Amino acid sequence: MAHHSTPSIDLPSPEDACVIDLDSLYAAFAKLLDQRKARGKRYALALVLVLFVLAKLCGEDKPYGIAQWARERTEHFLVLFGLSRASLPCHNTYRRVLATAVRLADLQDTVSTFLTSYPNAGTDILVTFDGKTLRGTIPTGSSQGLHLLAVYLPHDGIVLAQIAVETKENEIVAAPKVLATVDLRGKIVIGDALQTQKELSVQVVAAGGEYIWFIKDNHPQLREDVERLFQPESYVAGFSPLQTDFEIAQQVDKGHGRLEERTLTSSCLLNGYLDWPHVAQVFQLERRRTNTSTGETEATVVYGVSSLTRQDVTAERLLQATRDYWEIENGLHYRRDRTLREDDTRLSDDTRAEAIAILNNLIIGLVLRQGWAYLPEARRHYAACLQDAFRLVLRQPT
Repeated sequence: MAHHSTPSIDLPSPEDACVIDLDSLYAAFAKLLDQRKARGKRYALALVLVLFVLAKLCGEDKPYGIAQWARERTEHFLVLFGLSRASLPCHNTYRRVLATAVRLADLQDTVSTFLTSYPNAGTDILVTFDGKTLRGTIPTGSSQGLHLLAVYLPHDGIVLAQIAVETKENEIVAAPKVLATVDLRGKIVIGDALQTQKELSVQVVAAGGEYIWFIKDNHPQLREDVERLFQPESYVAGFSPLQTDFEIAQQVDKGHGRLEERTLTSSCLLNGYLDWPHVAQVFQLERRRTNTSTGETEATVVYGVSSLTRQDVTAERLLQATRDYWEIENGLHYRRDRTLREDDTRLSDDTRAEAIAILNNLIIGLVLRQGWAYLPEARRHYAACLQDAFRLVLRQPT
C-alpha cells in the first residue's frame, strides 16, 4: 500500500480529486493494531474499515451489500489508495475483520477520539447513558442477546464510551465501569430509574460531575418521600398551608398531531431529610399528551433527584435536561435500529456485532457533525455525491 502522507491523490477524474490528511479517519484507523496473522492477510485493516464506513454512509447496511458497493467502485479505490491488488474485499472479509482483527476497546477509543477532535465537539456538559440490546444477536428460542451500555453527548451526537454488559451482569453492575472511562469533570450525568443508585451517585460527584436521576419503584421509600412532597396539602379552614419553595417550569410543543405539555416542579425542602448522597434538589415532572384529532389525553408523572443546586440550575434547565435525556433513544438508538438496520442484521458473533455498533455510532456522529438532522437524507446525499463522503473519512475534521 502506498504511503498516505502525500498532500493529494488524483482519482480517475478531476472532479473526484481528494486529499488524504494525516489527521483523517483513515489515518486514525491506520494506527489500530491489526491482530490478524500476516499470512493470508490481503487487505489492510484501515482500508477494510474505511470501505465499510463509506458504504454505510452511502446507504448499505449488510456485509454483502457493503462488499458489492465497494467492488462497483473498484477503479476509484485502486487509484485513491494506491492498491497493487486489482480487487476489493468480499463480504466474508468484512465479517472476519470485524470479528478478529481489532480490539473493541481500541476501536471505540479511536472513534470517540476522532469525533471529539472536530472543532467545538465534546463541549456539551450533559451526558446521558442507557443500554440497548442488539436483537440480531438473540439466538432462536432465547430472549437474551448482546446488550451494550453507551455514554452519549446528546447535543454533539457523540458516543464517548460503550461497553458490553456481561451475560451474568446487568446495567447496574456495568454502569460504574463505563462511567469510569469518561472524564466527568464539569459534566451533568442523567440516567433512567435503573441507574438511580447511591454508589453511582457518589462515583459521579467524586469524579467532578453532577447527577440527575429518575425515581421509580426500585427505590420505594425514596419515591414515596418525594411524591408526598408534591401532593396537594390538606389543611383546616382558617389555617394557611405550609410555605414551600417550589419552582415551576413549563414547555408546550405541538406537532405530529399531538399537543405535549411538560411541567417540572423542583424543591430543596428534602435536602436534609432524604437518605441519598449529595442530593440538592428533588423534582416532579408531569407530561400531558393530547391527540389533537380525537381530544384523547394521556398523562404521566415521574419523580427525580439531583445533586445540582438552585444556584447550578433553575427548574427550567432541569426540565430541558430531562427532555434532552431522551436523545439517546431518539438520536442514537432509533437511528441505529431504523435507519442503519442494526437489529435487522443477523449476527452470531458478539464481537462482530459490537464492532458494527461502534461503527454505526461513528456514522451517526459523522453525519450530525456535518449539520444533517435527518440521517436517511444524509445517506442519499452521500450516495449521490461520493466526493463528500470521501472528505469525511480522508480529511482532517473541520
